[in-house]
Amino acid sequence: MASKKAYAVDIIEELRLAAAQLDGGQEEGLAEAILASRRVFLAGAGRSGLMAKAFAMRLMHLGIDAYVVGETITPGISEGDVLIIGSGSGETRTLVAMAEKAKQLRASVAALTLAPDSPIGRLADLIVKLPGVSKEKPGDDRVTRQPMGSLFEQTLLIQFDAVILRLMEKLAQGTGAMFRQHANLE
Repeated sequence: MASKKAYAVDIIEELRLAAAQLDGGQEEGLAEAILASRRVFLAGAGRSGLMAKAFAMRLMHLGIDAYVVGETITPGISEGDVLIIGSGSGETRTLVAMAEKAKQLRASVAALTLAPDSPIGRLADLIVKLPGVSKEKPGDDRVTRQPMGSLFEQTLLIQFDAVILRLMEKLAQGTGAMFRQHANLE
């Protein structure tokens, strides 16, 4: 009986290929936008939203005022703030509306997306283009064997974590300093 390769090996190979396509300049631009903003707001739908929440947590660990759109303690956005949206398609209606509202209130918008020419991409002041495929547009030319938007969502989290490493470097903070901000009522 032939041995079976674990699916995890395939996923890691896809992530290796995706990570090799990431643009360090865009990563740097996002880190700079965060540092230049007064407050950071994160949004995404579904699993992309979960990745945005993970990023918001790490920003908080760095001492950056970060909020997840839709949470009860999230204040209003205003000029000097940045809204960071993770959306593979760049077309999710609720996220488009958030980007429009943020622009109306003179906040800046950053989009991490597969589709820079999408409605959210066109509204964004800063775009980080991620590799992958959208769950809405499956086809024979898919670059992943994973279902739906999994590769995008995983790459989104990796890109967010890479930005955290860059911010740690820029802020001269290590894990020890971040851990002091970690939840302690657990």
